[in-house]
Amino acid sequence: MKNCLTAVPGLLLLSIFTSGLVHAETNVAANKRPNILFCIADDASFPHMGAYGCSWVKTPGFDRVAREGLLFNNAYTPNAKCAPSRACILTGRNSWQLKAAGNHMAFFPTEFKTYVESLADAGYAVGKTAKGWAPGVAVDANGKRRDLVGPAYNQKRTKPPASGISPIDYAANFELFLKQSTAEKPWCFWYGGLEPHRGYEYGAGIKKAGKKVTDIDRVPAYWPDNETVRTDMLDYAYEIEYFDQHLVRMLNLLEQRGELENTLVVVTADNGMPFPRVKGQEYERSNHLPLAIMWKQGIQSGNRVIEDYVSFIDFAPTFLEVAGLTAEEAGMQPITGRSLSDIFHSEKSGIVNPQRDHVLIGKERHDIGRPHDQGYPIRGIVKQGMLYLKNDEPGRWPAGNPETGYLNCDGSPTKSVILQLRRDGKQEAFWQWAFGRRPGEELYAISEDPECMQNLATLPAYQDQKESLKKQLQDELTAQKDPRVLGNGSVFEKYQYSDPRTRGFYERYMQGEKVKAGWVNETDFESRPLD
Repeated sequence: MKNCLTAVPGLLLLSIFTSGLVHAETNVAANKRPNILFCIADDASFPHMGAYGCSWVKTPGFDRVAREGLLFNNAYTPNAKCAPSRACILTGRNSWQLKAAGNHMAFFPTEFKTYVESLADAGYAVGKTAKGWAPGVAVDANGKRRDLVGPAYNQKRTKPPASGISPIDYAANFELFLKQSTAEKPWCFWYGGLEPHRGYEYGAGIKKAGKKVTDIDRVPAYWPDNETVRTDMLDYAYEIEYFDQHLVRMLNLLEQRGELENTLVVVTADNGMPFPRVKGQEYERSNHLPLAIMWKQGIQSGNRVIEDYVSFIDFAPTFLEVAGLTAEEAGMQPITGRSLSDIFHSEKSGIVNPQRDHVLIGKERHDIGRPHDQGYPIRGIVKQGMLYLKNDEPGRWPAGNPETGYLNCDGSPTKSVILQLRRDGKQEAFWQWAFGRRPGEELYAISEDPECMQNLATLPAYQDQKESLKKQLQDELTAQKDPRVLGNGSVFEKYQYSDPRTRGFYERYMQGEKVKAGWVNETDFESRPLD
């Protein structure tokens, strides 16, 4: 993008630059409380950012935030689906503590105030571009729509480089927000990119970015390694790079305005990549997400790699603390997460706080497609290189019923390949890993097996470790009043799915109604039940 100052005469340019510095210094002095720029990609797994050593995804924006700030190696969402993950971010509470908002496509409960709403009440200018908390319905007690992450700035549009990429010009809308904000008020802005959510333009990564299928160093063992899958992965990479291009523009804009020093910048994603066995599940690549944070005036020492386990519920208390608020003062429900200020104020790399040695994860209902809109309840704990999962309804299909298209897995070339292999009677293990039923317990040594290929739950050598993790999980969920462990897990099944167009999908589809599920392909539906 051309610099609009390149045609300005030298003397005038110097005058503009000098006055800009004066304005910048005044801006920073006025805003003792930091600005907050929260940047969240839609469906991107750890470690698919350049700063993590991923060679087939180029992310100079993320890499800069990591280099000048903190790179987190163990950041997890409690729930690997868009709406519940974002609800955890906004409230500082785990999804099983959020009533209906613990489900996907939910009616957001009125009693849960978000950190953005709290900051707005405390004098922050707030706004968002593109995807905030979604999908679902959020209204107040009077039925008025709530802006959970602030009013939308989506006016500025651009020509997307590929079909499937949003026409919203994220960076231009951020600039519009800044122009409309006053220097006297700190601000909080949510950059909710719509990439790399599906759909993709097949082959865009190769045709438009010059990528090659040989660029990918490894295809996960749970997918077939062929040209179709690799091309799909490159299209995913291409969309991550587009998200990052707007991040670069935003960082440059803040630098030009003299606001970068006092802006807390957080860059992450809401859940893992939109591929079979990842998004919507609770495995390592589902919940383990990229995270980089910079704040030049507030982080004691940058260019550090952090090994502490942090959860998305830690963001809200962090933002409230830097704004000088407690959860009580903010009017929010009690927060479960812990502020990251201990890491900010340290100069250590590696493990900063030994007490941050685990995170909890889980899910209830994501997308519909099972009888009576049932979910697939899971609870789990990630601790010191181990992942323990408890599947409470192992008799159900984890990605949705086959005859209704495995609706908790987005349609994709990779999904189509795996489904066709089973239908052809070939390499059925890939289908089993992605879509088959699972045992009641799973245990993985993710430090050695990040793809979760070897379930250790029944091996005698791991029984003590499994029982220890299981007990800690049960104890903490009990303390957090999780209905699932208190014997009232059915409450999550009773919360209504918010979209009437697909509510009751299984019964309607099986009775012959042509219900549209636009996020899967028609070929995803099996011709008969596979029970």
